Amino acid sequence: MPVVVPPSFLAYAGRGPDFAGWLETLPGLLRDLLAEWELTLDGEPTHGHCAVVVPVRTAGGDRAALKVGWPHWEAEHEHLALQHWRGEGAVRLLRADPRRFALLLERLHPDDLGGQWDVQACEVVGELYGRLHVPAPPQLVTLSSCVRRWSDELAVLPRDAPLPRRLVEQAVSLGRALAEDDATDGRLLHTDLHYANVLAGDREPWLAIDPKPLSGDPHYEVAPLLWNRWEELTAGGGPGVRRGVRARFHATVDAAGLDEDRARDWVVVRMLCNALWRLQDPPGTVRVASDEEFLTTCVTIAKAVQG
Repeated sequence: MPVVVPPSFLAYAGRGPDFAGWLETLPGLLRDLLAEWELTLDGEPTHGHCAVVVPVRTAGGDRAALKVGWPHWEAEHEHLALQHWRGEGAVRLLRADPRRFALLLERLHPDDLGGQWDVQACEVVGELYGRLHVPAPPQLVTLSSCVRRWSDELAVLPRDAPLPRRLVEQAVSLGRALAEDDATDGRLLHTDLHYANVLAGDREPWLAIDPKPLSGDPHYEVAPLLWNRWEELTAGGGPGVRRGVRARFHATVDAAGLDEDRARDWVVVRMLCNALWRLQDPPGTVRVASDEEFLTTCVTIAKAVQG
């Protein structure tokens, strides 16, 4: 029985010709992997932004999940991170074909941390950091090389860019200092560990999924917990947004035993880099949030963690 790729995932063809071309090959790729790895379908496929996940059974009858992703640099070393963790705090990798960006994974439950109180969820993630931030394998891209490039790009933003110039200059200064800091590289980072990337499991209550690994500094990890589930913080408006951001930040830092000042610096850098990338989007790029809304979120978070 062929895998039916969800129409909502096929709609991502609008992202551009590269993604559209890969989507055309995806049904055949899934068919080949099912045959080669002796897998049978065991449910309806789901998807995220860049990958489709198919519930399957192995030849031995075990429940598993076949994940096939769009080839891009952030996913290139996902299999290495999962191999390195060996299921310790993360989903267990059963088999991989890095050339085809295909992974056979332990089957987890659909429940994620989105159903937990956000501060409590931040504590869960903070506790996972200590298990995930092991010495990084040497193949990974280094965070220092990334932040050096990002800082240079931020530095040449026009002065009339719709961002507070003081924050831009602060992020450039912090980013360049961090790029030269020996502590910026060396630990295995997930880099996108937010509420939806932690799923309930059978062998452990919560396990991390979908890493975009770098060799870096654990303090870099906090920011995604601040910008995700944003609508919950803005629902009440006013000073509650600042309090909510700070509550998440401190819960994560405390649970993980991180240095508050260093984590704060990385949040500022990441939020201004997020804003930079939005400004670099090609004209006509379709986004869920408007540019004004997104940039306001970035600035609000950068300010909130600083008092």
